[in-house]
Amino acid sequence: MTDKQLQTAVSIIPDSAPFNDEQRAWLNGFFAGMMGIPATSAETAESQAAVGAIAGLDVASVGESQEEDFPWHDDSMPMEERLKLAEGKPLDRRLMAAMAQLDCGACGYVCQTYSEAIASGTESNLKLCSPGGKDTAKMLKKLMKESDASPVVKEDLDKSIATGYTRANPFPARLIKSDSLNKSGSSKDVRHVEIDLNGSDIRYQVGDALGVYPTNCPSLVRSVISCCDVNGDAAEIEKELMTRDLSAVDEDFVELIVGLAPKQADKVRELADSDLLDEFDLLDFLQAFPDVQPTGRAVADLLPPLNPRLYSIASSPNLHEGHVHLTVGKVVYEKNGRLRKGVASTMLAERVATGDAVKVFVQPSHGFGLPDDPATDIIMVGPGTGIAPFMAFLQERQFTNATGRNWLFFGDQHEATDFLYRDQLGEYVDNGLLSRLDTAFSRDQDEKIYVQHRMLENGAALYEWLEAGASFYVCGDASRMAKDVDDALHQIFKTHGGLSSDRSAEKIRELKEAGRYQRDVY
Repeated sequence: MTDKQLQTAVSIIPDSAPFNDEQRAWLNGFFAGMMGIPATSAETAESQAAVGAIAGLDVASVGESQEEDFPWHDDSMPMEERLKLAEGKPLDRRLMAAMAQLDCGACGYVCQTYSEAIASGTESNLKLCSPGGKDTAKMLKKLMKESDASPVVKEDLDKSIATGYTRANPFPARLIKSDSLNKSGSSKDVRHVEIDLNGSDIRYQVGDALGVYPTNCPSLVRSVISCCDVNGDAAEIEKELMTRDLSAVDEDFVELIVGLAPKQADKVRELADSDLLDEFDLLDFLQAFPDVQPTGRAVADLLPPLNPRLYSIASSPNLHEGHVHLTVGKVVYEKNGRLRKGVASTMLAERVATGDAVKVFVQPSHGFGLPDDPATDIIMVGPGTGIAPFMAFLQERQFTNATGRNWLFFGDQHEATDFLYRDQLGEYVDNGLLSRLDTAFSRDQDEKIYVQHRMLENGAALYEWLEAGASFYVCGDASRMAKDVDDALHQIFKTHGGLSSDRSAEKIRELKEAGRYQRDVY
């Protein structure tokens, strides 16, 4: 944590504000969680405890939990195993076990602070864990029901208390450009996005993410409205649905349809209980019962707001003052005979014109950033859009004239069409900023080759770098790539270090504890 972040964690609410000590402690804890600031100071720990005291719940203080072991905090472990490890623990710890365990910050918290906020009643939205998706949301709701501790819905606090632009008060930034990084013939459309932050007090560091508040595709919203009775309020309902989550159907919505069509109740619930529901979005569900037309108002009132999307920042603030860069993969696919679009990615690629406003905020990283010593070597593994933070790393190392060596592993489908930032990376190799660049283009040969294969091929050198003190970074897909990279790292320690499986695992744990193995995965 930087000195600036630590200062913010210690006191967000100024001493001159008209609050007593307990109120100030509560507000400091609330805004620390909301802005994703890790709770490391004594005052922040007290504020978390104050939250629990105000809610009348027994929530472990951060000071105590810092020393606590969380055996379920492992993103490779299935949820049922994580929950088993948390059996008998307080509610907040059982809730934590249901999270995705990535500490990605997409929810505005980390797994621990999000679960504590739910248990204390300061957070009522159970659907914020994007990586955990429906499974996490369902389990959180189940755990809350079993505990008979429904979330406390708190009134909105006066936003004037918070200073600057935050998740709760995003900045209306302007889009500068959204250019495709892929060449003609690619099956992908990855965008280099530049956003103007001038006029705000927003500051970021390499390793941070930019939160973007998306809006829905207008054609999707109109299709949803066509399945509803809008009672002449089509324009108002359409405006509301533009910022509501249309991606899933929950129990409350199922009960709405049952109430409107009691004769079809069995059919509705049968669909709701089937695996098919996981493939449905709101429009699919409405179209499955064409004779049922809920009011647009009822639909809008039941739907939660769209969560912001977090994108790893791909620029150094020192080289691009007042601007922030992103690397965004446009998501478009077909399912059930209908074209589906990623909400934020297609918004940035298609629906926002140059100069248009985009609501943004900075999500500080949770332990993902450059080493303090500029002489430290770094190894970066970032296939596809996972290259984003490493473009920022390289720019920052260039600006600071860092003497440490830089080694990048990059991969994608085809070298000719999908070599993102090829020209810039070539310049970095030519001028010596990139000491090594190893690429893996999976579809350019019969046998698929990925970044983990290049790691194994260069295992001896990679092991030497790590033994000499290098830091190791991974960014990208958590479900497959990050696990495969981790497995390759274990194999490298065994093969080139002559270590047992247990000793290799111990060495890698030591790297993580020392901050020399960091992941930004999603």
